[in-house]
Amino acid sequence: TQYSFKEVFGTLVVQKELFDVVAKPLVEDLIRGKNGLLFTYGVTGSGKTHTMTGSPGDGGLLPRCLAMIFNSIGPFQAKRFVFKLDDKNGVDVQSEVEALLERQRREALPTPKTPAGKRQLDPEFAEMIDTQDPCRAQEVDEDNVYGVFVSYIEIYNNYIYDLLEEAPCDSIKPKWNNCNTPVRNGDFVPPQSKILREDQNHNMYVTGCTEVEVKSTEEAFEVFWRAGQKKRRIANTQLNRESSRSHSVFIIKLAQAPLDADGDNVLQEKEQITLSQLSLVDLAGSERTNRTKAEGNRLREAGNINQSLMTLRTCIEVLRENQLYGTNKMVPYRDSKLTHLFKNYFDGEGKVRMIVCVNPKAEDYEESLQVMRFAEMTQEVEVARPLDRPLCGLTPGRRLRNQAFREELSRKLELRGGPVGAGPEEPSAAELFFQSFPPLPPCELLDINDDQTLPKLIEALEQRHKMRQMLTEEFAKNVLAFKTMLQEFDSSVASKENYIQGKLAEKEKTISGQKTELERLEKKIKTLEYKIEILEKTATIYEEDKRNLQQELESKSQKLQRQASDKRRLEARLQGMVAETSLKWEKECERRVAAKQLEMQNKLWVKDEKLKQLKAIVTEPRAERPERPSREREREKPLPRSVSPSPAPSTPVAPRQPRRSRRAGERWVDHRPPSHVPTETLLQPRVPRAITVGAPSERALARCDRYLLTHQELASDGEIQTKLIKGDVFKTRGGGQAVQFTDIETLKQESPTGRKRRSSPPNPDPAGDAADSEWTDVETRCSVAVEMRAGSALGPGFQHHAQPK
Repeated sequence: TQYSFKEVFGTLVVQKELFDVVAKPLVEDLIRGKNGLLFTYGVTGSGKTHTMTGSPGDGGLLPRCLAMIFNSIGPFQAKRFVFKLDDKNGVDVQSEVEALLERQRREALPTPKTPAGKRQLDPEFAEMIDTQDPCRAQEVDEDNVYGVFVSYIEIYNNYIYDLLEEAPCDSIKPKWNNCNTPVRNGDFVPPQSKILREDQNHNMYVTGCTEVEVKSTEEAFEVFWRAGQKKRRIANTQLNRESSRSHSVFIIKLAQAPLDADGDNVLQEKEQITLSQLSLVDLAGSERTNRTKAEGNRLREAGNINQSLMTLRTCIEVLRENQLYGTNKMVPYRDSKLTHLFKNYFDGEGKVRMIVCVNPKAEDYEESLQVMRFAEMTQEVEVARPLDRPLCGLTPGRRLRNQAFREELSRKLELRGGPVGAGPEEPSAAELFFQSFPPLPPCELLDINDDQTLPKLIEALEQRHKMRQMLTEEFAKNVLAFKTMLQEFDSSVASKENYIQGKLAEKEKTISGQKTELERLEKKIKTLEYKIEILEKTATIYEEDKRNLQQELESKSQKLQRQASDKRRLEARLQGMVAETSLKWEKECERRVAAKQLEMQNKLWVKDEKLKQLKAIVTEPRAERPERPSREREREKPLPRSVSPSPAPSTPVAPRQPRRSRRAGERWVDHRPPSHVPTETLLQPRVPRAITVGAPSERALARCDRYLLTHQELASDGEIQTKLIKGDVFKTRGGGQAVQFTDIETLKQESPTGRKRRSSPPNPDPAGDAADSEWTDVETRCSVAVEMRAGSALGPGFQHHAQPK
């Protein structure tokens, strides 16, 4: 990216070259009665303050401007207090007598200032104003008298402070008494922010700003350095060890008025006074807080600095847009005190020059681009107004003629031995007679008979005596006139003193009234500060309560979130358990239904078999029925085994051992009621690591993970049926235990002697009844088989269910 400027200076440029190009035309315009504004702009640490003030041995723009002004108007300066600035941005001209009284009053103060001629230069800044090449303006009106006034202000946090005020700028923390109210130090007056106002010519000025009349470069720079520069707010940041935290404005006002027609005194006409000013502005550097690591006050200062610079950019952009496109947009001068103060310059009341300081550091790259972009854009703004200077109809060259006349008069009076201070306009009678004295005749007597020399000498002496008497009378008249003039002057001085005393009395009354008002305001300030302290404490308490309530609210919210998540997990778990339990009971119901169907089929088959046997008995002929042997014989004789065992009256169910626990190390509660009857069968439920109880207790349930209940009841065939009911033990929220039943096993005992079997004949008839042939088909007649083989790997109680065909 390329940026073009009117002039570019390198890193090795000297201050004089920069001054000749930039500031010298502004000083020449100042002497001609025109205003000027010069400010430095750039990033923090780019060299703005160094450009403005310079360094020892190489003064900057400010001391060089002061030196050029006093080198140009030095011989033509008015005496102190001839020019007197008023409080409305104007200037008045006082007579020689008023100026003399003002000087005497200032010298009578307790701490009079050292005259400029006797002041010893401070070595701290002596080398800054020691310019080897004195510079002067080319066109200086010698018929005018000049007076120079300087003021120094700073714009800090968008407030205007006077750096030349006598009140200290360093804040003192107030002490606290027993009532928790601040005790103010009577000697300390905190600095007050100044107000911007507009004068009758629509020029902006700072109300109540201290303006000091200076007569030399040394005195002006001493005011700048001692009184102002040391009070300016600077701070240490990450980018600059002494970073300016405010915009400083050094204002040089030049008042000039023409001499009267005689070229001796200042013309007492206010309309003929010309007041011009040159403002030298050292702007605070733009900065980014993420680079300076600013916190607290530094962060607030950086924000105000960047805001004022942004307002300056906005004003320049609006002026440029109005100029290029012919619009009439309102320029936002009032958004910042910086732009509001220099409103007249931007509206054309003088020249504006800007020096852009660029630091070649890589860290400042982005900000330097913004600065140069803005500076290049400002060159396109051109605003200027014609300057109306008052017309003076007096003859030029009055001062030189008056000076030549005085020199010639002094020379002639010295030659004649007369008074040096006689008036040039109307010679006195004594001077005329002195000039007309007859010369003395020769007094040598060469002859006794000479009768002419002595009479001539006597006549000359008589004439001289008469002239002496006339001179004595003239001198007496002059003494009387001088006494009269002195009396008149004394009376005028007395009247003026009385007038001044009256004015002083009025001022003292005003001051006493203002002191009373100040005391009232101080009391009000103390009350307000006490209220502010109470409000701050209350606000602190409320903030603490607010933080506590917020923390409590956050904890409650987190607790509610945890409870909601626990509830969702419990709901999901319960849904899973309900689904699992419903599936389990569905399977159990299906199993029971299938067992019930099987049982009913067996019962129907038994009934069918009984009917068939009864039918066979009924249909069998009696003659062929064998004689029934006695019971003892039947017992001794082994019964022949039929081809198929007779059907059992009920479904035999083999007892099963309980399943092993799902997890290793589980403990069981074996609940056996006192009414339990031992069946004395081979298959007994064996539970490892079990606690046997007659009635369930919380202590036993708390120590175990599983629960087993042994329940006995009579079956439909009169046999004892044992049910093993199993469950899991869970801990409840209330600290108790709950049992969830998960499985039921049934152990049923059947007596093989209780079955009625039909003995088949040794030689069965293959052509017998169809019902007899079905007895040989085991798979057809039986759907349940029980194997009781000794040494079987399946154990003594393996139950097999076959699907009926």
